Amino acid sequence: MSSTLRILHCLRAPAGGLFRHVHDLALGQAQLGAEVGIVCDSSSEGDPVALGRLADNCVLGLTRIPMSRNVGFGDWRVTGRIARLGTKLQIDVLHGHGAKGGAYARLAGRKLKRKGMKAKAIYTPHGGSLHYSPSRPMGRLYLTAERRMLPITDGFLFESYFAANRYVGLVGQPLGPARIVPNGLYRHEFYEPMLADDAVDFVFVGELKYVKGVDILLEALAAHQAVFPGRALIVGSGPDEARLKRLARKLGLNSRVSFAGAQSARSAFARARCVVVPSRAESFPYIVLEAAAAQMPLIATDVGGIPEIVGGVDMPLIPPGNVEAVAGQLRAFLAGPKPFLERAAALQKIVAERFTVENMTHEVVDFYISEVGAGVS
Repeated sequence: MSSTLRILHCLRAPAGGLFRHVHDLALGQAQLGAEVGIVCDSSSEGDPVALGRLADNCVLGLTRIPMSRNVGFGDWRVTGRIARLGTKLQIDVLHGHGAKGGAYARLAGRKLKRKGMKAKAIYTPHGGSLHYSPSRPMGRLYLTAERRMLPITDGFLFESYFAANRYVGLVGQPLGPARIVPNGLYRHEFYEPMLADDAVDFVFVGELKYVKGVDILLEALAAHQAVFPGRALIVGSGPDEARLKRLARKLGLNSRVSFAGAQSARSAFARARCVVVPSRAESFPYIVLEAAAAQMPLIATDVGGIPEIVGGVDMPLIPPGNVEAVAGQLRAFLAGPKPFLERAAALQKIVAERFTVENMTHEVVDFYISEVGAGVS
C-alpha cells in the first residue's frame, strides 16, 4: 500500500463499540503506512488512554470539536470545519462512522469535491440510523437524510450482513461500491479467564440504556428466583442507570444484583461465570466477540449480527424482549453449565479464525484503493 494514502475518520462520541472499531482501524492503517487523522466530539469524555494512543500514532492529528447528539443548525458549522480540515490535510479518504459521523464525512466530502479535490467519502453506519423505526418522526427524519446522501457516498462498508440488508431495506440500494468487513479482535484478546473467588453467576457488560435490554435480564432473574436464585453483576453506565437500579429494588433483587459501574470487559469476565447479552437491537457487538475470545459461556438474543458471530456453533439465541426465554436459559446454565462451556470453547476457535483486527484493516484499506479508487491521481 502506498504510504501517501491520507485518511480522516469522522465520528461523534469517542465511546462504545463504534469508537473501538475506529481506534483499532486507525492504528492498523497507521501501521500499514497510511497517514491517519481523527475528528470527533469535544464534549464527550471518551477513554483518555485510547484517545492518547490515537493522538500519539495518528500523524494527521486528533481533532476535537463540539458536535451535538441531535440534528441542528450547528451541524452545518461542524461540516464546514471538517471540510476545511480535510482541505488543509489534503485528505484522500473521509471515512464517516455512525449516523452523525457519516453525515459529516459525506457532506464535507461534497465540499471538497467542489473545490476540485478527489477525496472519497466512505460510510459505515454501525447501527446508527438503522435502529430507528420509519414509523416514528425521528426515524423518518434520519432515513430521509440517509436517502438524500446516497448520491454523495463513494463507498459503503458494513460490519455485518445484517447491517447491509437493513440499510437496503430502510434506505435503498447503495449507488456506489459496498463491502461487508466484520469487526475484529487482537490476538492477545484470546485467552482462558481466571475466575475470582467471589464470582457471581451472570454478568452484563455494556451501556445502560433501553436498547441493551438490562431490564429484561433483571425481570428474568426475578421470575424464578425461588427455584434458581442466580446472582448477577451489571457492568456499565448510561442514561437508564437510575431507572434500572430502581427496577432491581422493586423486583427484590438487591441481595443478588450488583451495579459495578464501567470497567473493562476482561475485568468483568473474571467476576462471573456466564455473559448475558439481552439486547433488543444490535449491529455487530464487540461484547459478543470479546466473550467468545475469552471462552466465556454466553446467553444472547437473536438480533443484529450476533447470528453471524456464532455461526457454526449450535448455540440457541433468544427472541429479543422475551423475559421467559432469557429466564429459561439462565435456569439451564445454573442446572448444567457443561453445554455452555463446550459451546464457548468451540466459538473461541471460530472467532479466532474469522474476526481479527488484521483482516479488518487490510480489507478496509483494500476497499478504499481497489473499489473506490482512493489515492489515485
